[in-house]
Amino acid sequence: MAAADVLSPLATMKSACEPLIKRSVTSSLGTDDFDPMKHIDFKPPSQIYTMSDLNLPEDTGVSPVAVSEPFQFFTQEAIHRMRAEVLSDAVWSNCQYSSNLAQCQLRGFAAKYAPFVYDTWKNPETLAIVSKVAGVELVTEMDFEIGHINVSVKSEQQKAEELVAYAEKMSTEADEGIAGCPWEDDKPIVDWHTDSYPFVCVTMLSDCTNMIGGETALKTGNGDIMKVRGPQMGCAVVLQGRYIEHQALRALGATERITMVTSFRPRSPTLPDDTVLTTVRPISDLSELYFQFSEYRLEILEERIRNQLKKMRETKRGGKRTNTGSLKIFLKEQETFLAHMNHEVVEDELVKMGSVDDSHLIDKSEPKKKSRKRARLN
Repeated sequence: MAAADVLSPLATMKSACEPLIKRSVTSSLGTDDFDPMKHIDFKPPSQIYTMSDLNLPEDTGVSPVAVSEPFQFFTQEAIHRMRAEVLSDAVWSNCQYSSNLAQCQLRGFAAKYAPFVYDTWKNPETLAIVSKVAGVELVTEMDFEIGHINVSVKSEQQKAEELVAYAEKMSTEADEGIAGCPWEDDKPIVDWHTDSYPFVCVTMLSDCTNMIGGETALKTGNGDIMKVRGPQMGCAVVLQGRYIEHQALRALGATERITMVTSFRPRSPTLPDDTVLTTVRPISDLSELYFQFSEYRLEILEERIRNQLKKMRETKRGGKRTNTGSLKIFLKEQETFLAHMNHEVVEDELVKMGSVDDSHLIDKSEPKKKSRKRARLN
């Protein structure tokens, strides 16, 4: 499907959003390649929550880690270099998408239009840091998912009106002694969902100095809502989002909120790959998405088969009998692996662009909208 066919419903969004976004001053930025010694400023997160901390089964997912507190990741220069590439005319003209989950997203641009962003997430030092926080060795999911951008913008007037409404609501709740759902919960940037990929690293590209809200809300195993504070500019959060329902809450006090979401999967071919394409299929160039998804999955299968052949040949050379039971288990696992791939590659004509159904949700019931239960803020 041609990019123009996908992007035509968004023709007016660029003109509505771009003037409100503060562009980086490119004349003062460097043009050198990504250098981890210069562009990474890593400080470990103050706390990392496990799946059991969220009352989820310990064996859920590919790591015991659920989510980190925000941590310093990149220098200010690195962030401004990323912003300059992300906000370029080429990216906005060719890589903009929208869905019922999020109104403005930029996808699939890094390899072609954003070399600094691409090199940042492919760098071994970057991968080592993300892997350390996640508790498992990771690689980028695929090139199309490097640097996915979620954009939320508003005018100065809208910002002021929201702050007044928020102050009035907080005052009313204090007078009445009630603890209602925070003001921004009704208007999330990205609604309740699970990610298509095992892990994500969410990096903040906006100045959050005067921002109120902007947290990530997580559904715990017992139905409560836990919130993790939103990162500041240059900071990041690592989340095992494939297995945890979550929501990006709208922030007050700022005219823009731009986050960069890069997806990851386990490096080891022996670990499960539970990647689905549910939330990304309707907002992607299907030809490129299906190629990259199939390429890395077939490479995993290839490596698994090579490892199995090695074991079988060693058994044969050792004069031992072929373990039929073990062989059948291996073959059944690969049948399941291929069947899953086939299920995720939906015919182009059956994909409704911009429309994400609820099959990605763990809890298919209506998401909590106006709960009176105070959410945990960590």
